[in-house]
Amino acid sequence: MTDISLGLDSFGDITLDANGQPKPADAVLRDVVEQAVHADALGIDFIGLGEHHRDDFAISAPEMVLATIAGRTRRIKLGTAVTILSTDDPVRVFQRFSTLNALSNGRAEPILGRGSFTESYPLFGLDLHDYDTLFEERLDLFVRLLRQDRVSWSGQTRTPLRDATVYPRLGQPLTTWVGVGGSPESVVRVARHDLQLMLAIIGGDPLRFRPLVDLYHRAIDKLQTRARPIGVHAPGFIAETDEAAREALWPHYQAMFGRIGRERGWPPVTKDRFLGEVAHGALFVGSPETVARKIARTVKGLGLARFDLKYATGPMPHAQLMEGLTLYGERVIPMVRDMLTG
Repeated sequence: MTDISLGLDSFGDITLDANGQPKPADAVLRDVVEQAVHADALGIDFIGLGEHHRDDFAISAPEMVLATIAGRTRRIKLGTAVTILSTDDPVRVFQRFSTLNALSNGRAEPILGRGSFTESYPLFGLDLHDYDTLFEERLDLFVRLLRQDRVSWSGQTRTPLRDATVYPRLGQPLTTWVGVGGSPESVVRVARHDLQLMLAIIGGDPLRFRPLVDLYHRAIDKLQTRARPIGVHAPGFIAETDEAAREALWPHYQAMFGRIGRERGWPPVTKDRFLGEVAHGALFVGSPETVARKIARTVKGLGLARFDLKYATGPMPHAQLMEGLTLYGERVIPMVRDMLTG
């Protein structure tokens, strides 16, 4: 397996400055651009930016940030992690990505999803009770826009289209993924729409997702669609040693998941639980050798074509993130490729 794509994801987590204080969002956005430019120089394959609408993440309009990155890079693919299609208009999402695809010479790769946070629903005047219908209808419309020059569509969640052409049309194909968190119904939906499956793995042994991969292959066989690449998104951090990586990430991981846990009524995150996820779960944390082995195991075990490391978790400072990116690009990626061809 030599054609594996190895990428990165970030939500633009609000980071700490040199004095240990939270940076303003505008400074964080500029840092994200610098991180992506650095990743491009390192030869990393992809950068995905998540969409959020809350004060602990800076990125609410990822396509704007990606357009800035496009103008300063040459090779790296540019996508989202994820675009919350349920609370956006598919026509505008298509237009933004067809524009980005043109400006970047075919490097745009949106990942569409429903998101794990719900702030966008009231913000854009939508009802959370329509969660499933919104995504199903809007994904259906987006797929038609991808593949048809003139689109007619009707549904419950927006006004119909009648023989409409949406501009700018795609000059080059737009590779499109759907982010799935673990629902079998979502996996079958990806197969039905003939799109690419991105599994978001944030807890537990990554190989526990093997039944979903098998379900995807059964679905494409039944639907007689073609098998497309499968990817995984998972969090992690790389330092020179396993201990250094664990100790660097832990306070920031604790800060982020502690806040989310309080909001959702979860028990407090403990260091033992964190270390368990590092040792046996979905946290790709450690030295370059440790992380490379874990990525290679996941790629082989799930039959992946792409692995994206969510390299920013919590308020870890920009300088540490840049150091982790350097180790990922210069040491982890070559080792993973060697392990997969050996």
